[in-house]
Amino acid sequence: MLGGGGLVAANVYATASESGQTQAGQVLASGAATIDCPDVGSQLTAVPDEAKAEVDKELALLDKQIAEAYQRLQQSTQAIQQDGAFAENSIMNPLKEKRAATIERIAIAVDRVGDRPQGLEPFAACILRASGNQGEQGGDGQNGDQGGEGQQQDGDNQDNQGQEGQNQGEGQDNGQGQGDEQGDQQGGNGGQGGNGPVAADFVDIKSVQPNVQSARKQGNASRGTFSTACGVNANGLFNSDNVIVAPGVTNGAHHFHDYVGNQDNNAFASDQDLANGDTSCENKGDKSSYFWPVIRLQNGAEEQDAGSPGGGIEGNAGEIVTPKQVTMTFVGNPQSKVTEMPKLLRIITGDAKAFVNGNANANASWSCTGFEDRQLKDKYPLCPQGSDVVRTFKFQSCWDGNNIDSANHRTHVAFADANGVCGNGFKAIPQLVQRIVYDIDAPSLNDGGRTTPLFAVDSFPEQLHKPVTDHGDFINVFDEDLMGEMVDCINGGRKCDAADGAGDGDGGGAGEEPGNSPSPTPENPPGGNNGDDDPADNGNGNGNGGENTPSPTPTATAPSGGNNQDDEPADNGAENTGKPSTDSTQAPDPADGEDKGNGDTVPKAETSPSAVQSDEAAATGGDGNDLGGAVPGPEPSSASVLEPQATSGGLADTGTQLWPAAAGALLLLAGFVLLRRINSRQT
Repeated sequence: MLGGGGLVAANVYATASESGQTQAGQVLASGAATIDCPDVGSQLTAVPDEAKAEVDKELALLDKQIAEAYQRLQQSTQAIQQDGAFAENSIMNPLKEKRAATIERIAIAVDRVGDRPQGLEPFAACILRASGNQGEQGGDGQNGDQGGEGQQQDGDNQDNQGQEGQNQGEGQDNGQGQGDEQGDQQGGNGGQGGNGPVAADFVDIKSVQPNVQSARKQGNASRGTFSTACGVNANGLFNSDNVIVAPGVTNGAHHFHDYVGNQDNNAFASDQDLANGDTSCENKGDKSSYFWPVIRLQNGAEEQDAGSPGGGIEGNAGEIVTPKQVTMTFVGNPQSKVTEMPKLLRIITGDAKAFVNGNANANASWSCTGFEDRQLKDKYPLCPQGSDVVRTFKFQSCWDGNNIDSANHRTHVAFADANGVCGNGFKAIPQLVQRIVYDIDAPSLNDGGRTTPLFAVDSFPEQLHKPVTDHGDFINVFDEDLMGEMVDCINGGRKCDAADGAGDGDGGGAGEEPGNSPSPTPENPPGGNNGDDDPADNGNGNGNGGENTPSPTPTATAPSGGNNQDDEPADNGAENTGKPSTDSTQAPDPADGEDKGNGDTVPKAETSPSAVQSDEAAATGGDGNDLGGAVPGPEPSSASVLEPQATSGGLADTGTQLWPAAAGALLLLAGFVLLRRINSRQT
């Protein structure tokens, strides 16, 4: 019942708890502390079916207890400053007692119908830990100068190339702040809700080195792709439930989710409810539920949940941003064919508690359009003008062949290894890759977001809105026939769209062997198609049409620009100019129908082709923009119709730029002719 290593982890927490009183004195005075509790749910690898409902409710209660304790911690700064033992005596010890009683009820519930889980008791103790957000507080409650100390969340959580130490020693003002009236809310932790984000949570995407790698396709690889379009949640379907982790518990997530696909997903939705529910997907045979935490601008706005659990009460504050584009693509396995997903299979990717749990299960990533060969786990990206924020979720693609869920919601599925192999007898299934694009301006870190607001993902309050806590959830409610079409398409090497009900009739780039790049077209821009069909790695092509030729080492200022048709929509190509777009998104024209962060899905005109991606490009490996000469395709809207192509950066701009060049060439030619005639007459 208890996962491996559980007792070791418990001993670590017990030891840390003994020193918690000394830690409290050091970090609580600045208000920059959080509560770190061992995750009991992840340790329960097997729970009898008869006990699952009761165990899930008790696990949700553990989350509620932590959230309430964290809220009290935030509200007790003055009491803690006056009494160094207040936090331990009035917050941490009562929390331990509540957790101990809840853990005992979990053990009893399992013991009634199976073997009592052993070794859970030490998991009751929690510790106070530094948040990493601390700094010198200004008079208005904002964070002041922040040097090298406290910039990193955890030394071992920094696995993104070239990003360690970003923003260090720069004297950032880390509070959000909308003037002095925000100061009291900010505390020392920044953010509209007073618990993050801070400037140190952001990094300039241009300073990050390309870091995307994909497994090589083998002869029996399943090279096709299957996309489904379900909108961007323009209708505003939100709740703070999680029917996977906390079924039957209102506010089980303690943060708000965007929902697309199935429209009947809440804490009380049964399997039958999901099967009978409406769907926002174009193909009504896809009633699957796709959901993820919302992103909010820390701009002082009050949303519908400002005074509600899961929202403002728990530090999830600010204006909810509607995605500009959501692309969902199912891809194959680089080693083998894939098998159908079982109906109602549940998969969670990423870890909502990764800030305190560590990054073992942190899988969601952040990037910017035009720079998607640079993926971040534990930082939010600062995107240049004309580039949009991108979240990418890659879901587990190996299934145990028996279960649609597991007690800890992880052990029934797994990721393939670095070579794409599913171990332990697991079967390869289509891998869901979600790509979510947001029109969000880079926040102004030098003034703590006063000029241009910070943004953050919703989170459990004690997780402090850290980007590493991002995660996505999926419940498969595809019709069996449509799931069969998906598998046939992927195994057949085709590119298919659920809205069409069939594939495109050819293998396209998906079926090409290395070295056989098709002729350049807007869908297959010049620069090499390595036949790799992995939409996560569209900017790492070698420009040589072959998979086996090594590419030159890319740099931050001159990233690679090839299109390797790699079929993994997480990496749609580094910009090939090494400089940001000239389009400015800081001051949008009121006439263009855009209102920053208001959920509008009307696209802006952009001069940077890399910032405009077609749905097909995101799914199939080429955004059509990387090698200059390819015209970006139209961007899908939340409806089933395509929106107009951008009025700049396309054919119109190309013609505008070519006419002056052509005229100059004619004048030069005329000059040569005239000079030759003059020379002839003189001789």
